[in-house]
Amino acid sequence: MDSSDKIRAADLASLQVIKYPDPRLREICTPVETIDEPLIQLVERMCQLMLDNRGVGLAAPQAGVTVRLFAASPSFDPEDLRVYINPRIIEASGTVEEEEGCLSFPQIFTKVKRNATLTVEATDLEGDIFQEECGDLHSRIIQHEIDHLDGRLLVDRMGTVSKLANRRSLKELEAQFDSA
Repeated sequence: MDSSDKIRAADLASLQVIKYPDPRLREICTPVETIDEPLIQLVERMCQLMLDNRGVGLAAPQAGVTVRLFAASPSFDPEDLRVYINPRIIEASGTVEEEEGCLSFPQIFTKVKRNATLTVEATDLEGDIFQEECGDLHSRIIQHEIDHLDGRLLVDRMGTVSKLANRRSLKELEAQFDSA
């Protein structure tokens, strides 16, 4: 199924942030081939979900649509919101370890080592390719959301101690998923 088919198959009005361990979170996402009205509607719904859930980033697979795109707003200001279609990191440097959370893992936070700065290349909603240099929280968001597009989750970035500390919360999410 190509990206357009996946987007058209989604019931945008009923999209919600999906939670671990939903298998869609593990899928390697399909590149976006066409920027059209259904894609724009998906982005609008994702942005609404992200802001309603007090997130600073949301990848399409977190809304159940496994295509390579995410939205981010490092300042949590709708004016600062940016869409990244088919993003890729073209340069990265330094490392920093900071606490990180994820809308698909509510109430779970863990320290994650990430690149301190990076340059990302992506396509915007007008179909233009852009490059952006990022640091601090913005860099962390970009890396976190690209992880989602590659099927990598926060739990995969946890160390042994963090997995043990969050064991109960992870089991609760698994139980909720199994009973749904």
